[in-house]
Amino acid sequence: QVQLVESGGGLVRAGESLTLSCAASENINKLNQMGWYRQAPGEQREMVATITFSGDKNFADSVKGRFDISRDSVQNTIFLEMHNLKPEDTAVYFCRGKRSVRGMGVVSDYWGQGTQVTVST
Repeated sequence: QVQLVESGGGLVRAGESLTLSCAASENINKLNQMGWYRQAPGEQREMVATITFSGDKNFADSVKGRFDISRDSVQNTIFLEMHNLKPEDTAVYFCRGKRSVRGMGVVSDYWGQGTQVTVST
């Protein structure tokens, strides 16, 4: 069981930046894909950004050009750099890690407890 612990959330003003961290309890190279998801009040959880073991990145259209995701396999940590934050970015941000096996699909799916990001006008 991999434990994921997010940190770095907080209250910022529109236009400011924030970086989230997600520390894993085990070697993140065992996870095929890691990513950040967010959930605003009354809304469904949505993908924000993902990164694969090989470093391929994918972003939601709403954050392209403003957010970046990275991974550090030495620290077993992934990061979400958020720039030019907007009030609509306000949400609880969750870290996720998935392990897939060829022919079996996703065999492990881990989530962190979430960290609140609030962007004021």
